Amino acid sequence: MDAAQSLLFCGLPGIFQNGNLQKERREYDKKEKAFLRATVAFTILFATAPVANAMHIMEGYLPVAFCVTWGIICLPFLAAGLISLKKRVKENRKTITLIAMSGAFIFVISSLKIPSVTGSCSHMTGTGLGAILLGPAAVSVLGIIVLLFQAILLAHGGLTTLGANTFSMAIAGPLVSFGLYKLCEKCKWNRKVSVFLAAFLGDLFTYCVTSIQLALAYPSESGGIAASAVKFLGVFAPTQLPLAVIEGILTVVIVIALESYARPELKAVGFLKEV
Repeated sequence: MDAAQSLLFCGLPGIFQNGNLQKERREYDKKEKAFLRATVAFTILFATAPVANAMHIMEGYLPVAFCVTWGIICLPFLAAGLISLKKRVKENRKTITLIAMSGAFIFVISSLKIPSVTGSCSHMTGTGLGAILLGPAAVSVLGIIVLLFQAILLAHGGLTTLGANTFSMAIAGPLVSFGLYKLCEKCKWNRKVSVFLAAFLGDLFTYCVTSIQLALAYPSESGGIAASAVKFLGVFAPTQLPLAVIEGILTVVIVIALESYARPELKAVGFLKEV
């Protein structure tokens, strides 16, 4: 075998290896594009849902003192969220995809309002997914952005009640979702069960907090804050319980899709461990 043949045979493994890598990359790009197309279609389909009076505390409903207080309470969480997002993007730019997707999921799913038999409306929150993937601090920033756009574009919630709505939906709920998911992970529970429980209970806790916020502003004449909170919980419960179940299932479905189409991104945020 002369020198040219030796060089050719020595180079063949590298050529085949590069060919396989290129093939894998093309397949991954196809999956990523398909996932992005599905996400866009989902957003367009559901973002056009009819607007109704919903569970966000509406404009002008809370006294000024309460609006200011809840806004101040949110500030340290938002500061921590900005630091968290900046750190994640700086460490790995692949996380931008998941950050954008989590924000879009919150916007779409919390814009769907379901009328209640009690005369009110309820909706899912969508914050459990972001809390599980990015942590509760990051979701506080995504949540306030979503709530701001909904207040301006959809008349959903309000600017004066932005602080109260941010605390209940983008801070309290995600904290419960994140803490519960980490607890289930530590106990080595099935991942899908853990995701479902985190999203389900995070959604319900959001509405418990909202009920307490309303009760604090408008305590009952007979029974005070506790009686008022029970009344508000009773108003939302008929639709919120099934909606929380649906949100848990949807969150599991999204996670399964991400595991198929966005594994590098999930590894980048630490959701999937490197093998």
